[in-house]
Amino acid sequence: MNDNFYPSVTWAVPVNEGNAPRLTGIHRDQSFTTWLVAINMASGEHIILQTIKWRMKLEITVNPSLPLGQRAKLKEPFTQEQPQVLSKNEPIPPSALVKPNANDAQVLMWRPNNGQAVVVIAPRHQRIKADKTQ
Repeated sequence: MNDNFYPSVTWAVPVNEGNAPRLTGIHRDQSFTTWLVAINMASGEHIILQTIKWRMKLEITVNPSLPLGQRAKLKEPFTQEQPQVLSKNEPIPPSALVKPNANDAQVLMWRPNNGQAVVVIAPRHQRIKADKTQ
């Protein structure tokens, strides 16, 4: 299995002009469900072998004025919860079997301390739909 979980963040305020580093912190709390599935190629039947749940929590403080290698500091948690292999498999929702997959569904949002949240990059499947209508 290769899940390719690779989060990234931007240093600059993505909705302002300029590229000045203004990132002061990162907070993530994401939950995932992954299924190990065997597919009968003749019938198309999906057989769930295992259901795995995991969560990634992260809080980092950032001081962009410090030298490279000293800018970010992990606040918590210092260790992640281990993935849980469930004793009873959960059904796979139909939406998990078709696009958008998790990577195509990710959104870049800017949530300033003051003001409204702004969608900077919409989910890939919405961008593709918008491109086709133009």
